[in-house]
Amino acid sequence: MTPIKEDYLKIIFELGGAKKEVSNKQISLALGIAAGSVTEMVSKLKKENLVTHRPYHDIALTKAGLDQAILLIRKHRLWETFLANDLAFALPDIHPEAEVLEHVTSPKLLARLDKFLGFPKHCPHGGVIPDQNGHFQEESYTVLAEIPDAQTVTIERFIDDHDLLIYLADIKLALETKVTVVKHEPFDGPISVTTAAGQEFNISFKAAHNIFVTDENGATLTQ
Repeated sequence: MTPIKEDYLKIIFELGGAKKEVSNKQISLALGIAAGSVTEMVSKLKKENLVTHRPYHDIALTKAGLDQAILLIRKHRLWETFLANDLAFALPDIHPEAEVLEHVTSPKLLARLDKFLGFPKHCPHGGVIPDQNGHFQEESYTVLAEIPDAQTVTIERFIDDHDLLIYLADIKLALETKVTVVKHEPFDGPISVTTAAGQEFNISFKAAHNIFVTDENGATLTQ
């Protein structure tokens, strides 16, 4: 399988494709790729029985696609955890290194790495790490962009994207921060949020679609 196809399987998993359908637009925003390119790649993945997709409908992983995505995600996020926690890599820098390492990781090495790290459940940017049997904790698939004005939520995880993580580091928005949505600017403008400490952030339209949130008590939101 090509690295591009692997990236699609991983992002569909991140967006919730293991449990529900995700849209072409969600994938396009997460990968920073034109919608037409997403449609073309999804067609290829469908021919290989890795995703389901009907015209004018959304996309989900098949059993075969999910199995592949889980293994890729497990390898990638365990290496990200090692790089961040044991080698002190900055969060925006761990993704490209983990991309290389995941492709040369044998089952034996993967099991040893998991044990060495203490069987972590989440990677440094908040994403779940499936266990050796493919099981993983439930996570939120509600993005910050969907939260109405005046509602308070908790930042649960970020899409694993280098540019996004640099952007969030620059504005100093961290996991587990509680934020209240103040205003959605029109025409795909930024979203203004404030923290309990009175800090105010203007988060870009694209970034707000790649930040997943729970309610202010950490419970998964219903969509």
